[in-house]
Amino acid sequence: MAINDIEKQIELERQNARETCDLSGSNSGECAAAWDAVEELQAEASHQRQSVKPKTSFEKYCDDNPDALECRVYDE
Repeated sequence: MAINDIEKQIELERQNARETCDLSGSNSGECAAAWDAVEELQAEASHQRQSVKPKTSFEKYCDDNPDALECRVYDE
């Protein structure tokens, strides 16, 4: 799931949690479960943001020039 999709899903789950808590009460199990779903999606979004790191100039160079001596990788 892309980060933009997750953000949209988080907003939908927030709305659902608010409605659920309004209907069943803020101390109900349904309310707690709805907010747990929001927290799980927020954790996934955070994880995806952390795992996306920009490439360094050297990595870009090696992508463009895989046969360059400084980009070669040797098995030991």
